[in-house]
Amino acid sequence: MSEAYCPALLVSAPASGQGKTLLTAALARRHRDLGRTVRVFKCGPDFLDPMILERACGAPVPNLDLFMGGEAHCRALLHEAAREADLILVEGVMGLFDGDPSAADLAARLGLPVMATIDGSAMAQSFGALVHGLATYRSDIRLAAVIGNRVGSERHAAMLRDSLKGDVRWLGTMPRDAEIDLPERHLGIVQAGEIADLDARIRRAAQLLPADADWLPEPVALAHPEAPSPPASLHGTRIAIARDVAFAFLYPANVALLRRMGAELRFFSPLCDSRLPDCDALWLPGGYPELHIAQLSENRTMLESIRDHHATGKVILAECGGMIYCADSLNDGCGTSGDMLGILPGHVVMQRRLAALGLQKMAMPEGTLRGHTFHYSRFDTSLTADRIATNPNGGAGERLYYRGSLTASYVHFYFPSNAGTIAGIFGTRVSG
Repeated sequence: MSEAYCPALLVSAPASGQGKTLLTAALARRHRDLGRTVRVFKCGPDFLDPMILERACGAPVPNLDLFMGGEAHCRALLHEAAREADLILVEGVMGLFDGDPSAADLAARLGLPVMATIDGSAMAQSFGALVHGLATYRSDIRLAAVIGNRVGSERHAAMLRDSLKGDVRWLGTMPRDAEIDLPERHLGIVQAGEIADLDARIRRAAQLLPADADWLPEPVALAHPEAPSPPASLHGTRIAIARDVAFAFLYPANVALLRRMGAELRFFSPLCDSRLPDCDALWLPGGYPELHIAQLSENRTMLESIRDHHATGKVILAECGGMIYCADSLNDGCGTSGDMLGILPGHVVMQRRLAALGLQKMAMPEGTLRGHTFHYSRFDTSLTADRIATNPNGGAGERLYYRGSLTASYVHFYFPSNAGTIAGIFGTRVSG
């Protein structure tokens, strides 16, 4: 067992939509501007918020999830960050106590103090009641500080401050400001690379933080048991990974694990490149293929290159948006459709409402993988699923399909949940 010490805060709220992501980004940039090394994490399964946070702190933003990665894995990630950081920030998920596991569960298990941000725009003294509830609802977490968000005036700020009881530290308020709001679409915040003035928004948000936001909490002891490194069982395996604005949902921990296992990673763009790089296996992660139907459909040399890869029995792992790309066609539900790879029989149609959301546990021949699902599309197919996941919270389980060397599912897999399974998937060649 080894320990590292670093000031740390879990940034949470009483509900979604309170401004956690922007506030966490502003705090990261503010402390970075003060010359501090800041490392940021995201609680739970999420791809979009970490993109924003990475721009703010200047380093990859791993996910911390007790179900997908487990406590020891979360401890190891925090311990590694604490060895080099002056401050660790963890953005929570939904409300502090929402979900199973919740952000509060993470704070309790890992000993992280909590800072709350609360949208005070439509309240006064009730702000204090909310803070009191967050601070006392569970005895195994500590609410250390609070910031009022979207506050209209100094008088309004004073009412919020005066409503507080107990020893929760008041850090001040953030004003309402349209110039710092982050645009959203159906899966959440727009991808960082698509917000042209993102750096300016983050910089302005950092400047609008109250002076007391420069505060550093007491260092937290972050310990984890020493664990052996995963075997280099993918040594020399060349894995092509789709990465562009259509396929950007990549957990940093997934990429890091493949590298630690000895794989050679070769990133490419299904949108812009003419063909696959030389590779033994292909990973098509999730993203927004529905926003780029014409460009994907018209890149015929890339389509043929991936079809040839599949036809020769080389491995393909396709997740959510990647699975959609493998289907016969994609319709955005608004009149635009196009042919896709056609290596997974079926057609995908985008829906106006959320089709599936939840944690997933998939038993596969190589072993069980954990992950999550979040999509607005429907896959219409005559295929019978080869595997069906289970949801630990009782929701629906996603289906998984094998088609020759192709493994496809709506599930976004978290590779560190079972390194051996990942080695089995990417290290296996199946006759097409």
